[in-house]
Parts: sequence; C-alpha cells; structure tokens
Amino acid sequence: MAETVLVTGGSGYIGGWCVKLLLERGYAVRTTLRSASGEAELRETVDAGDTDRLTVFQADLTADAGWAQAMAGVDYVLHVASPLGGGAPDADLITPARDGALRVLKAAVAAGVKRVVMTSAAATARAPRDSGVVSDETVWADAADPQFDAYRRSKLLAERNAWDLMAREGGATTLTTILPTAVFGPPLSARNLGSVGIINGVLKGRPPRLPRLGFWIVDVRDLADLHIRAMTAPEAAGQRFIAAGEFLWMTEIAAALRAGLPPADAAKVPTGGMPDWLFRLASVVTPQLKFFTPDLGRKQAIDPGKARRQLGFAPRPAAETVVDTGRSLVGAS
Repeated sequence: MAETVLVTGGSGYIGGWCVKLLLERGYAVRTTLRSASGEAELRETVDAGDTDRLTVFQADLTADAGWAQAMAGVDYVLHVASPLGGGAPDADLITPARDGALRVLKAAVAAGVKRVVMTSAAATARAPRDSGVVSDETVWADAADPQFDAYRRSKLLAERNAWDLMAREGGATTLTTILPTAVFGPPLSARNLGSVGIINGVLKGRPPRLPRLGFWIVDVRDLADLHIRAMTAPEAAGQRFIAAGEFLWMTEIAAALRAGLPPADAAKVPTGGMPDWLFRLASVVTPQLKFFTPDLGRKQAIDPGKARRQLGFAPRPAAETVVDTGRSLVGAS
C-alpha cells in the first residue's frame, strides 16, 4: 500500500512540483487549498497521469478548520504553503507564516505523522553583511537585521517557532527544514510565478539595463526532489538543509537566455549593465529598490554542501534552469 503524503499549498509554485513528483513516484498524495475552486486547475497542471491518488482538502493557514481531517492517516507532511512577499505589511506575512506553521505541526503531531518537511528560506541562515561568516545550516539570522524584508522575517520566525514547538511537543514526529535560495525553473501555472517573475521581467526587457545583482539559484524541480529525499532519509531527522545550486549575476542570466532561446524569443533581453549610481538614483523614485542597494556587487558566501553530502542532492546547472524557465514562460505567453 502506497504511503500517504500531505502537501500544504499544492497550487503554489513549489507545492505543485512536490505534488507532481510525489504522484510520479507512486505516493498517495493529499494537498490543501484555501478554496475548493482551485482543484480542477491543480489536477490539470500537475498532469502526472494518475491523479486518482490525489485528494484535495480545503484548509487555510489562518484557521483550524480542515487540518485534522487532512492529516488523518498521513505518513509524511511537506509544509510548503506560506504567504509570499510583494510589499505586504509585516503582520500580513509574519502572523500567518508563523501561526500557520505551528497549526500544521500541531495537527501532524496529533495525527502521528512520521516526519514534517518544512520549506523555510536560505535567508534564515544568512550571516550579517560584512561579517566574514560563511552561511551554513549552523547559522541563525537575526530577525532584527535590516537586510531582511517582511517575507524573510516571516520565514525566519516561522522556522524558529517550528523548532521550538517540536522540541517541546514533537514526540515521535520529526522535523526537517529546507532552506532554498532563489527558486527558478518552469512554473506549472502562469498564476504562480513567484521568483520566476525576475526572469519573466528580463525576457520582457525589464529593467532595460541590468544592475549588479546576483542570485544563488535552485531549480524548483530539484527543490521538490530534495523535499522528498529529506522526507524519507533517516539522517535528515532534526536537520536543516540549504538548497542551492550555482550563483549567477543578472547579466549572466540574460546571457544564458540569449544563448539558449531562439533569437525572436530573446529579442528584448537586455544586453547592457546598469551602473550602481543609476540603480541608487532609481531607488529614490522606486522605494522598493532600496532594499536591494546594499547587495549591489555582492555575492553572499554560503556553503550548500550538507544536502549534497547527506542526501545526495545534485542540482542541475543554473544556466539550464534559466533557459528551461525562459522556454516555459515564452511557451505560456
């Protein structure tokens, strides 16, 4: 009999890929949606052949209703759902992320789930700027550090509270957290682009000149695979894992798109760089850019080796991820 896995937020960018891979690997899959109206689209987008093994429950991170029913008889939980950024006030992100994680964990413990794998963020293990400390899983970021926006603070506080709860009340249920860097890769739905919006913007020529910003990239397909590896590996219990592949500057992302896509599809991809002074000037007009100005020309020092050593994580080349993302976005337009 197939083991049963509950994925929270299966209609999301990462959650959808988790559902798809689990179905392809023979698991019975449950997922939670805030509204039952999204079920038909979810079944179409995961397109894993046999969606008879997929059951959808209605449950929201901000309320208790539905979670006990969704958890009953579940072997594993992938807690992926979380509010996404976009300039929302702190309370609109931090409260549901923190309280929602605790709600999911309490329901999992009560149901006797073997393990919960929770999606956090690499920022939760980020050392202060200019500290000289290489970020790895032993590092805990400071929520008061000004380098973090509300979304990253919500991830940090949610993960901290999750570990504290499990230390007090976890019982036989174990917790593992996955800390992804910038997540790119083909979206299953045009509604849930997430961080893929960065590549979508570059394809459309926005910004027309590229600032000296870069990202440690993890492919969403590799990230979903890592969640499943962490779900079943005995050595993953009680551990944090940074999920990261290669680092690319935005100019390198643009170059990969121009090299990997047909010329017509990459026609608007910028070719020039933006001087730092111009980016800082633009941030006066567009205040949300101010958050990124301290990262101009910086490559955050991280050590992503733990997931490779302990779980056999083998992320694909970042340029391949970028091109696959661009190809998917062009095809969907």
